[in-house]
Parts: sequence; structure tokens; C-alpha cells
Amino acid sequence: MDQRTLARQGPLAGRRRTPGLIITLALLLWLLAGCAGSPTDGGDAGSGGEWVSIQRGDTLGKLARRAEVPLVRLKRFNPGVRARHLAVGQRILVPGRQERAPSGGPYRYRIRKGDTYSGIAQHFGTRAGRIQAANADASASALRVGQLIQVPLSGGGAPARPASSATASAKPAASTPDLPASAGTWPWPLDDYRVMRPYGKDDRGRLQPMLLAARQGKTAKAVAEGEVSFADTMRQLDQVVIVHHANNLQSVYALCDTPSVNTGDSVKAGDALCRLADGDDGQGPVLLFDMRRNGKPMDPGRLLK
Repeated sequence: MDQRTLARQGPLAGRRRTPGLIITLALLLWLLAGCAGSPTDGGDAGSGGEWVSIQRGDTLGKLARRAEVPLVRLKRFNPGVRARHLAVGQRILVPGRQERAPSGGPYRYRIRKGDTYSGIAQHFGTRAGRIQAANADASASALRVGQLIQVPLSGGGAPARPASSATASAKPAASTPDLPASAGTWPWPLDDYRVMRPYGKDDRGRLQPMLLAARQGKTAKAVAEGEVSFADTMRQLDQVVIVHHANNLQSVYALCDTPSVNTGDSVKAGDALCRLADGDDGQGPVLLFDMRRNGKPMDPGRLLK
């Protein structure tokens, strides 16, 4: 379908004006911290080791004490995390008791739900080929949750933040090291739509999420596999669905009428998330669509095909 980007319009063109939209989105991110803290595969952060979400007032020190793990160990299992720049909703990997992080490597890592060698390599700043070579008896296509593998580090010592130039691919979006290998291939959240307002800054320099116009009765669909961390009403945004994906990514679907999922549900790309509300003044339904990385907004075009 030929996507047409219309000239800039009002914040919700055809719907009621919402001058506090950006503030409401910020409040939503605060709320996400309480909704996304549950582990993805049912383990306990203090024993099995899982992903937890940053809440307001959290520090790495507080997380380490709460999970009963040494701070240096927590830092080594999160090499790309900047301790002084934590964001609400950002996910942190809490290591389990069977996992090890010696200063020279290799690390001993436990496979979690949704893990791939590529994703693990991106998190630890190494290469998937090195992980595969260190685990000849563990097929990359048959990883099991709970399986222990070796993760060799790049250059030894504490893992470094991934470099952006080492593994460039033909598609620019996929070459960004903090994005999954599937970046640039994710489907759009609507089958039939037009871009009502692109992602970007408005005339006042404020960052605005994307607005997509659809026909009556259209359903918003998940853009990738993940877990629903929020499915409820939010003031000025009607019904909202938030999905957490791998690589600390979040997708936000707002201005919905009726959610099709519940908090805690697992979804795949293309699964129905919510039915869009009818627009005012005869205009069709509108979807507010937003993508976040570590709780911070990002251009959805870096992920969508």
C-alpha cells in the first residue's frame, strides 16, 4: 500500500484536542514500571534471575540489594546500562544463582524465554558466532529455557558496550546494535491506514508520537512477539495496550476502544490487541502508536517495514 504522509495537523485532528498528551504519555511510562516488573517466564528475581523494570527512585544499588546479588555482578550482567541514566520502565537483567560473571569471562548464562544467540550477544557486547562456537553442543535453533551456556566476552575483561560499526547489514535499521536482528521487518500495527501525523517534533520542538488513521472497525495488532504489560484505561488516551519486547523495546497502542488482551498475556506479531474507537466529526478511528527503547521514545520507522 502506498503510504501518504499528510501535512501536519492538530494533535488529534478530528478528535478532541489534548494539550496534555505528552504529559499523559509521561505518566503512562511511570505507570509501566509497576506493570512490567513481573518476570517473563515465571521465575523469581532473587533466585532464578529474571528481567525486572526500573521503578521511580530505583538505583542499581537498590536493585542489587532487593535481588540479593552483589552490585558488581549486577553491573557485569548489564554492560550497556548507564547507572546514572536509568529510565522508568527500562528493563534490567538480574542474574540467577547458577549464573557467573568472572572478570575475564566467559560468563555462564541461563537461557530465558525468547532468548536467541543474537539477542544475548547484543546484550553482552559480543558476537553470536563466538557464543555458538563456545557452545558446540547447544544448537541455536533448539535453545531450552533454563539451559546454561557459556558467553565469551569480546576482548576479555568486563564486556564493553556494543560498537555500531562491526556488524552492519544491508538494511540500515538492522545495523543498529541496540535493536534486534529483525529490525526493519516488523509489520505495521494496522493493515489499512494512512499516516496522519509522523513521528517527530512539532513546531515547538516537542517530540510527538505517530498517529495512524484507519477505517471503521479496524483492529490494532502487535508488531512483534512480546508480553502485555498494560491493558487498561489511561486519561486522555482512552484504552491503552503496552507490549514489552526483547531488547528493552516497548510498543504503545493508544486511543483504543476495547482491548483484546489482558495484562500478562503473551502475544505474537499480528495478534489482535485492541479495537480502535470511532473518531469524532465523522472521521474514522485513529491509533496513537509509539515505540520506546529503555523507556525512551524512538522512531518506529527503525523497526517497521
